[in-house]
Amino acid sequence: MSSSETYRLPEDRYFDPDPAQRKTAVELYRSIAGLPLVCPHGHVDPRLFSDPDFSFGSPTELLIIPDHYVFRMLFSQGVALEDLGVPRVDGGPVESDHRKIWQIFANNVHLFRGTPSGMWLQDELHFVFGIEEKLNGANAQQIYDQIDEKLRSPEFSPRKLFERFNIEVLCTTDAATDTLEHHREIRASGWNGRILPTFRPDKVVNMLTPDWHNHIGALSEVSGIDVTGYDSFIQALEERRAFFKENGATATDHAALTAEVEKLDEDLAQAIFYRALKGTGTAEEQRRFGAHMLLEMARMSVEDGLVMQLHVGSSRNHNQLIYERFGPDKGADIPIATEFTRALQPLLSAFGSDPRYSLILFNLDETTYARELAPLAGHYPAVKLGPPWWFHDSLNGIARYFDQVMETAGIYNTAGFNDDTRAYPSIPARHDLWRRASANWVAGLAVRSIVDAGDAYEMVHALAYDLAKAAYKL
Repeated sequence: MSSSETYRLPEDRYFDPDPAQRKTAVELYRSIAGLPLVCPHGHVDPRLFSDPDFSFGSPTELLIIPDHYVFRMLFSQGVALEDLGVPRVDGGPVESDHRKIWQIFANNVHLFRGTPSGMWLQDELHFVFGIEEKLNGANAQQIYDQIDEKLRSPEFSPRKLFERFNIEVLCTTDAATDTLEHHREIRASGWNGRILPTFRPDKVVNMLTPDWHNHIGALSEVSGIDVTGYDSFIQALEERRAFFKENGATATDHAALTAEVEKLDEDLAQAIFYRALKGTGTAEEQRRFGAHMLLEMARMSVEDGLVMQLHVGSSRNHNQLIYERFGPDKGADIPIATEFTRALQPLLSAFGSDPRYSLILFNLDETTYARELAPLAGHYPAVKLGPPWWFHDSLNGIARYFDQVMETAGIYNTAGFNDDTRAYPSIPARHDLWRRASANWVAGLAVRSIVDAGDAYEMVHALAYDLAKAAYKL
């Protein structure tokens, strides 16, 4: 194919080559392709929808500089993050010519062949921006101009795209100390797009967080409760959860290196918190405090009804040089081996059978799918499994997930799909990939008569839409 030749994405892309399964997958996919998008977990900035003058900026600002999926791959091939315009912590010089950065990306776009980023990108360029050529080094600037022109048009405002993408609800992820100003502005504007906050307390719960004391100070300020000890800390967190719920939140989100849960007696929790405030605590007791707070967050979820999400197994900022130069979340987070059965037992013994509690588990260790996570979800009423996360949010990763989880847990003990993205225009592509993978997997069951046609259509509808709405109480 020449650099200027138009191309079309086949309707039956990503489906099994077996003719019978492929035909069934196409039919199943067609039945769900037009369903509204339910986006219960992600990291889109609510300011996109509250600021009537919001601009995505240049194609480079939108698609490259903030996207760690993109620049981590380029970095792995020797491209310096400075050359991609990624800001440095010290304010040092980085490339500011967005056309040069785009050219570097286009010259290296072959690196993304066969990856989920490559699949999302080709879908996004074609269906969102109307690009009819494959991006490469030769046509990079022409395509840059086409995207740039679209981004300047009123039809590419965040609110217009929300409607065009057929998004029913989109949940953001917001710090416990967030005032939710942008969410309140969205509601006050009269726009009917449903944008909901999600309570994320990691920076105040994890005592090992840089500037933890400053985050505690911010918690005191926004809650109106002077956090001077463990009791007032718990009161402030409960106040903030109530505030988030009043502003539409249905869920909380928690990140942890491991799934370890430990119940501390109140005196020990008080002592650890006091020492942390004084700056005299140890890393070990602060780790134990974080494990204890997972149990406390579960207790609060039982009481206030917020769904609890737990993301486990990422060793964050693994590359110390990149962390020191560019800060956190720069593509250097690496999975670790994780254990759930023993680690979660204190929490599940206390709340796993309570009908008021809902826990959605995410992990980066695929070896736990069949061994631990599916059996846990297949037994405890409170537990649902989140979709394949991060490195496994891919065509092959989704297929592996289905094969390892569904025989033990069934699809109805899973939480459907969430896009977990910061890259707003990629949302339709991510959902479409999930829907295609779901249709293909269910088609495999149908052609082998494991399920009949009626069941197959109900299953793909659930995977595309129903399960996420139910799991997140949306």
